[in-house]
Amino acid sequence: MTQAIGRGSMQLAQAVVGASPAQAIAEPAAPHRWQLNMGYGVTSSAHNAYDAHMLTFWICVGIGVIVFGAMAYSVFAFRKSKGAVPASFTHNTKAEIVWTVIPILLLLAMAAPATTKLIKMYDTRDAELTVKITGVQWMWKYDYLGQGVAFGSRLARNSDELRQSGAVVDGAQHPDYLLEVDHPLVLPVNTKVRFVLTSDDVIHAWWVPALGWKQDAEPGIVNEAWTDIEKPGIYRGQCAELCGKDHGFMPIVVKAVGKEEFKQWLAAQKPAAPAASASSAPAASGMN
Repeated sequence: MTQAIGRGSMQLAQAVVGASPAQAIAEPAAPHRWQLNMGYGVTSSAHNAYDAHMLTFWICVGIGVIVFGAMAYSVFAFRKSKGAVPASFTHNTKAEIVWTVIPILLLLAMAAPATTKLIKMYDTRDAELTVKITGVQWMWKYDYLGQGVAFGSRLARNSDELRQSGAVVDGAQHPDYLLEVDHPLVLPVNTKVRFVLTSDDVIHAWWVPALGWKQDAEPGIVNEAWTDIEKPGIYRGQCAELCGKDHGFMPIVVKAVGKEEFKQWLAAQKPAAPAASASSAPAASGMN
């Protein structure tokens, strides 16, 4: 009984680790390195999000320096031991106008570029390829619309067997534990790819941090998104919406390749054309 309880506790811990966004946020070149800031990503959407984040960050730093600097100066320059006395006024109209107008201007400075980039993020027009993503407990279905290629993608068998064994996982021996799939989503680089997302059962969320966006997959609803990956590589993510007991074991792997390599891969995935029947061959020769 003790072993059963211990094994159940370990599986629960692995599920929590598997569902942790920190693993999914990791950059593809170093899947488990520690980072404090958000990743720069490999798409224009990711770059826009990073730029908006840094703009807000530096504005907040500036506000912090001014506010805490003024507080520190006031504490030390106007202390009682130096003969400071309480101010006699209750308010100052000019000061109130200044500290009202300045925040408005800062908000406008942040809102204008953020709104422009947000509109661009949802503009799926002129896409060269459309992929339908369907969330299923607990896997993903990918359908390259108009190409005749579709397949499922689930947690890789070795990770699944390892997590159910109850063994302690060595991160050095299994660097992509719980973040590997049997069939990755293959996409071409430097190509605008449109996604339509839905679900067969409950709400899921398709999230690959390096692409710079997260979109819900909801039953009965079709959501849209797009991406344009700049460089080849392996980019990992996870379902980001609690969808059931195996939510933590629903990874996403995107493999970005060159355009020519993608064309070859796509052609290889298409079902072979049916061979001509033997009965039709003589008729065709007789007609000649």
